[in-house]
Amino acid sequence: MNIYKELITHEVFPALGCTEPIAVAYAAALAAAQLQGEAEEVRVEVDPGVFKNGFAVTVPNTGGEKGNLIAGALGALIARPELKMEILQGTDETLLARAKELLARRRVSLTYDEQKVGLHIDVTVKSTTGTARAVLAGGHTHLVRLEKDGALLVDAAASGLGEKGHAYRERLREMTIAEMMDLVEALKEEDLAYLRRGVEMNLVLAEAGKKLGKVGHFVADLVRKGLLVEDVVSTSKILTASASDARMAGLPYPAMASGGSGNQGIVASLVPYCVGRFYSVADETILRSIALSHLVNGYIKCYTGDLSPICGCAIAAGVGAAAAIVYQQAGRDLEKINLAVNTLVSDLGGMLCDGAKGGCALKVVSSTESTIRAAYMALNDHGITEAEGFVGRSAEETIKNISRIGEIGMSLVDKTLLGIMGDKVMRSRSLPEAKD
Repeated sequence: MNIYKELITHEVFPALGCTEPIAVAYAAALAAAQLQGEAEEVRVEVDPGVFKNGFAVTVPNTGGEKGNLIAGALGALIARPELKMEILQGTDETLLARAKELLARRRVSLTYDEQKVGLHIDVTVKSTTGTARAVLAGGHTHLVRLEKDGALLVDAAASGLGEKGHAYRERLREMTIAEMMDLVEALKEEDLAYLRRGVEMNLVLAEAGKKLGKVGHFVADLVRKGLLVEDVVSTSKILTASASDARMAGLPYPAMASGGSGNQGIVASLVPYCVGRFYSVADETILRSIALSHLVNGYIKCYTGDLSPICGCAIAAGVGAAAAIVYQQAGRDLEKINLAVNTLVSDLGGMLCDGAKGGCALKVVSSTESTIRAAYMALNDHGITEAEGFVGRSAEETIKNISRIGEIGMSLVDKTLLGIMGDKVMRSRSLPEAKD
């Protein structure tokens, strides 16, 4: 098994819009594609994390509509699962009008199951000719069950994987960062070309986001007014924030994701890219460092899960980017990489994820700055060591420790956040009431 190829295939891909509602749309398309006739009813059940991330994020090509409901309706109407995480490319004004009509007639429902752990999306679509169901679990595109009129078409349980997700994750979970660097150094030109495409894609997204007058704009304004220095840190923050602004606003430009997340893909790729360019690092080395960033991000997700209560831009993508920056300048210096990872996680380990939304760009800014600072300190042989707090003797141990904090110490966070969101829903009556 080629771990790198598997990770790139399943976690580093173009995604048009926030990956959770887009995964809902993809699941709906998978189900609808099994049926004749147009979808007339869509039922969506998700885990708490998917519900949270789809709560307030704008869905592309919808004229500003937000959430999993519109995404599920559109996915069922588009019914082109071959588009995968770019499924909303298939939207047009007619389909959008039909989707809104389904919502207005309350033919689209959304609930969440608080017993589900990890990413879980279960969509049932009814048409005039029948009923179909698609279940994704353990990954945004990992189909574990597909049914048509009660007949089982796909059953991942038969392979022994069930909802655990892709098989490569078990192997990645046992790897070390040193082994990941071995993979990076063995990459071929076609691998580097794909990484280059990802950087270019995220730069296009950033340029579009600069025009929105959101977080990236105000960081740039602080530079213009002399309150921030015009340097690589500020440039990086402007780029990453602007790209996140564009995604969360639903602009029709894909991001190259990492760990199944567009925002994480922005941090994992653009931060090492900006720093590497600033220090005149060879392009090939920059691209190999970005590959390491993706691998480390994916490794962390093996422990924290796809949707952790702790912000993935901080403790997953930021960690990967910090390791990448050190790799660019110090090569395989594991001591320095350990310092960078420990410092970043110590800094941002408590950053909460309260769902995908415009405010994610603020967390991206914080992650970007902390990433560059942690890497710089490590390159100068300074950082947080195991003598302090919850960090470990190595990067791998620290990652396992923060995973324990997320899984055990913060086990009630998502439930509390969802309770707050549910209160908002009941006050506004703008969305169907979520179940407790």
